[in-house]
Amino acid sequence: MCGRFTLIRLSDFTDLFPWLNAAGVDWEARYNIAPSQPALVVTNGGHKQVEIFQWGLVPFWAKDIAIGNKMINARGETLLDKPAFRTLLKRRRCIVPASGFYEWQKTDAKTKTPMYITPTDSAVFTLAGLWDIWRSPDGSELPTFTIITTSPNKLMQQVHDRMPVILDPADVDRWLTPGELSDPPTDLVKPFAASRMQMHAVSRAVNSPASQGPHLIDVATPEPAEPSKKPPSPPPGLFDGME
Repeated sequence: MCGRFTLIRLSDFTDLFPWLNAAGVDWEARYNIAPSQPALVVTNGGHKQVEIFQWGLVPFWAKDIAIGNKMINARGETLLDKPAFRTLLKRRRCIVPASGFYEWQKTDAKTKTPMYITPTDSAVFTLAGLWDIWRSPDGSELPTFTIITTSPNKLMQQVHDRMPVILDPADVDRWLTPGELSDPPTDLVKPFAASRMQMHAVSRAVNSPASQGPHLIDVATPEPAEPSKKPPSPPPGLFDGME
């Protein structure tokens, strides 16, 4: 659903949730966060601390950290059915701040246009996720996360058949309840209101994960075809990964 996302200002997140502790977190504006890259999270560990985790879940039991490339998302409807996610839903939930996210809209048989989706009533989306910590044989730790997905609202139906689970700020405390829950808050795993989202087309430059900069979120201008240069292929949607 969103192969990439952005987080432009950490202060937008901490302004929305003043109880967060972001001391010591050094964050520069990121306009093209991709799987396997670092992103900000807040876990239900009870510390209310903003931390930096790697995107792409590597469960504690994994033999190979490459599994994280296939676990960038978790299908909300089957969280309680899959062992990889069931325990984490009860024990290890997190939130992921995003100024916006990208999705690629098929415009014809050969072309996909990147779209940038942002909130209309806030500076950031609060995405629902799961987290875990993988420990290597040498004892080093790798904290990782995955983003939960659900069915699309009317806006997202125009571009994809999935969307991230976006939490209302009023529900964040419940999602971040510390400890293990025998009855996790699965009622929060639902589509976000389409009226609280907006989107516009952006440049195909975002197709490359190496691209960064505020120009990536500008409204797209027509891009003439360059016969001698093939543009980067769009990535799979955020929620085209293993769920």
